Amino acid sequence: MRGRVFGRVVAPLILLVAAAFFILPLFAMMRFALQNVQVIDLRWSNLFDKWSLAPLWSAFSDDQFGRALTLSLKLAIGTGLISLLLLVPTIVWVHLRLPRARSTVEFLTILPYVIPAIGMVAGIMVIKPHARWFLNSDLSLIPFYVVLALPFTFRSIDSGLKALDLRTLVEASRSLGYGWIRTIVHVIVPNLRTAILSCLFLTVAVVLGEYTIADVLLKRTFPAFMGEYRGSDPKGGYGLAILSLVVTTLIFMIIGLVSRPKSARRRRARGTT
Repeated sequence: MRGRVFGRVVAPLILLVAAAFFILPLFAMMRFALQNVQVIDLRWSNLFDKWSLAPLWSAFSDDQFGRALTLSLKLAIGTGLISLLLLVPTIVWVHLRLPRARSTVEFLTILPYVIPAIGMVAGIMVIKPHARWFLNSDLSLIPFYVVLALPFTFRSIDSGLKALDLRTLVEASRSLGYGWIRTIVHVIVPNLRTAILSCLFLTVAVVLGEYTIADVLLKRTFPAFMGEYRGSDPKGGYGLAILSLVVTTLIFMIIGLVSRPKSARRRRARGTT
């Protein structure tokens, strides 16, 4: 009886409290950015009055918006490609040749999540006088973003490889005369499409949310533009933050749909029809 009461009453109540804890601050930020009603005049009767997307359109019309968004997309593409080129062969090699080292590699990849980004910034400031030829380029952020995304990209590729009978696939490919490069490109990568898409989407989410390193290196990325624009137009700046959060949430929803097994997707499609 106690278990039934907990499952029917307490568990949904905890979920509602947790949802309110996350949703109410977001709603307050959205109200500040998109509603033209002063806080002192806010009532239940006018909670949904005078909402407008004008602050967002004003931010979109800024000359630096397109450049900042384009730079962030370039960084996301470059970070995703380099992450795949580094991680797929490395994780395959660890699974096949160095299974005992997997825990060590996993520990190393989680360090960027444990150590705050400001630690990397301190290291960048040390080498900055000696590497201006590299750091002057806008694309110099890519190696740092590859490191920041490692906790997510590594686990995405690693989970995809765990779902495969990797040793059998590699042995069959090698017995047919394929070298290691052709085996990875033509045999392993097609079986990792879901994991690769998840890796790329997670990389985009990391790049669209990183501000500290870009600000220190004076790069006008989309998060840096949001921070600067918020100083001149708070409503528009917070509106862009909400938009970025919505886009990131949609990315994770797409990851969930793509990573769902085909059988489950087919059953859901049949159920909806």
